[in-house]
Parts: sequence; C-alpha cells; structure tokens
Amino acid sequence: MAHESLSFRITRNTEDLAQTIHAFSQRLVTLEQRLAGIEQILERDQDPDPQELTCLDNVERLLADCRELLALESSADPSASACLPNPTLAPASVPIAAETAGLDLDQAA
Repeated sequence: MAHESLSFRITRNTEDLAQTIHAFSQRLVTLEQRLAGIEQILERDQDPDPQELTCLDNVERLLADCRELLALESSADPSASACLPNPTLAPASVPIAAETAGLDLDQAA
C-alpha cells in the first residue's frame, strides 16, 4: 500500500510540474509576442515618416522664402521697414495662414 501511495504522489507531482511548465511556456510565448510588438513600434518610430519629412521640407522652404522677401523689402526700401508691424507687439493668438502653404495643420501635428 505504501508503494501505491508513493507512486500516486510521484504521478501527482509529475502532473503538477507538467502543468506548471505548460503555463510557463504559454507565458513565454505571450511575452515574446509582446516584445516583438514593442520592437516593431520602436522600429517604426525610428524611421521618419516620408510625408512628415516632405511637410517639414516645405515649411523650411517657406521660411527661407519669407526671410528672403523680408531681406529684399528692407534692402530695396529702408523706409518700408517702418511700415512693417512690430512682431513683438502682435498678439500671440493671430493665426498663421497655413492655407497659403498648402498644409493641413491636422496632418502636420
């Protein structure tokens, strides 16, 4: 009878260990999937969006054009700079005309 009891305990412990190993295996698979997802997100964040880069290039060109126009105006007519509003006095809530640049502010954000 002691032999049967010992055999039952060994079998029971073996079954418990098998269930534990199975649970660990399932958790490992889940963690590996989550890790792969996080790695994909990181790779995607590191690669710049071509549309965003194009938008930023357009903004740079617009800024350069504006600076060039301001430089031309100030060099062509020094008295014209007196007619230009002082940018420090302009209200901060004045919207920028993004429509002229062909940009959609929702897409740029």
